[in-house]
Amino acid sequence: MTAGRDVHTQRSAAGAAGRTPPAPGGRSAPGRRTPRRARPGGSAAVLAAVLALAAGVVAGTGCAAPQPAPHDGRRAGGTGDGRGPEAGRGEGLGSGHGNGNADGTGHAGGRPAAATGPDAGTDSGPDDEPVPEKCADGSDPAESLEPSSASGKAVERIRKAGKLVVGVDQNSYLWGYRNPVTRRIEGFDIELVKAIARDLLGGDGPDRITYRTIPTDQRIPALRKGDVDMVVRTMTIDCERKKQVAFSTAYFQAGQQLLVPKKNARVKGFDATMRGKRVCYASGSTAQKMMKSHKYAELGARPVVVPNQLDCLVRLQLDEADAIVTDSALAAGQAAQDPSVRLIGKPQTSEPYGVAMNRNDTDLVRRVNKVLEDYREHGWKRAYKRWLSDAMVGTEGKEPAPPDPPDHE
Repeated sequence: MTAGRDVHTQRSAAGAAGRTPPAPGGRSAPGRRTPRRARPGGSAAVLAAVLALAAGVVAGTGCAAPQPAPHDGRRAGGTGDGRGPEAGRGEGLGSGHGNGNADGTGHAGGRPAAATGPDAGTDSGPDDEPVPEKCADGSDPAESLEPSSASGKAVERIRKAGKLVVGVDQNSYLWGYRNPVTRRIEGFDIELVKAIARDLLGGDGPDRITYRTIPTDQRIPALRKGDVDMVVRTMTIDCERKKQVAFSTAYFQAGQQLLVPKKNARVKGFDATMRGKRVCYASGSTAQKMMKSHKYAELGARPVVVPNQLDCLVRLQLDEADAIVTDSALAAGQAAQDPSVRLIGKPQTSEPYGVAMNRNDTDLVRRVNKVLEDYREHGWKRAYKRWLSDAMVGTEGKEPAPPDPPDHE
């Protein structure tokens, strides 16, 4: 992004002391419907198994139902290919295949209450509070183009096609995951996708949105090749990525944190206990970037690199990893999915999430920033309460609050 009057900065309001800092919020909508649980009465281990298997089934109606996993804390993964409004590929450990057409039918499913409380833990933290990244030229990577409701070349391209093609995740519980009951992709990120689609196309159904599930390290290639119009996938805005793609203003704030077993954890923090231990993170993630930096490489951890973060949770459950490094927000979702694990310490970094787009689609960037202005005020907190509020209890210690007003330079 360019500096000067054409720059719009979204400042973070997250407190440095919280483990999963809040992000932009707004007024809560009344009359929120209580979501339906995905698997009533099931154990956390079974839920984790079903979600992982469902992540490998890229389909809607007419697909084989996911098979339950043994009650031993392990989870089967899978691979799957699909075509239609929800097309893509999911990868994981274990077995299970599925093909089919996703028509987006079915009722909106819910989620089980998260396991929260003292076990969220803050018993191991860094000496220094995380500092937001600054680029080599001194600019803030969270700077973005001035919001505008005007239509340009990219917006008209989407309108002409009649569909918004979005790269999303189907493996991140509560953010972007395939509901094992409805077979639909749901979560906090998906709510934002729908808000953007309503603005651009007047609707948010399967006739208006095509979801393409992509691994972490394929987000930028998919944008640069034009395979998707945008990526909404817990994607951190940073200086290196901004050289390759454009970002909206920030819609959430997170930081790199550790996820470990509650019992007999071998890793106690970003310290000497990491030496020789197997530490898992996703390829192409900011966790990988951080762990390869000199400061963290010196800790001597043995890297376990996987395509998606869900694979790290599988490795931890199978005792093929000793700890996970991932965004605090994603870690909270994994702890909600599997109550046998917990977050420890404080975030090591300050990482804003943004909507990623092709650098040539400047009018689309401005349009998304305009959508975000209204979404922070009217939609963000409703989505937060539906998807994240239970999981974040004990990680921040306060309700999410709206950010400071954005600066205009």
